[in-house]
Amino acid sequence: MGMRGELLIAGGIILIFIGFMMIFLGALMSAGEHGEVEGGGVIMIGPIPIVFGTQRGATLAMILAIILMLLWIAGALFWRRG
Repeated sequence: MGMRGELLIAGGIILIFIGFMMIFLGALMSAGEHGEVEGGGVIMIGPIPIVFGTQRGATLAMILAIILMLLWIAGALFWRRG
């Protein structure tokens, strides 16, 4: 692999460690603040979307998930015929 590859691996590991530390410190700094917490997401199990959330963006996520589901089904049907 050579010296260059080892340096790239070491640099990547250091960057990942720095990223984890920044996330940890950010969580500690914002722990004292009182605010409203919102969240949500989409889980695609095959062509079936499962949408959850506590914010208005969940509606947009649901629409995008339905579009992805329809594209997946159309792609599967087209691939089968081709």
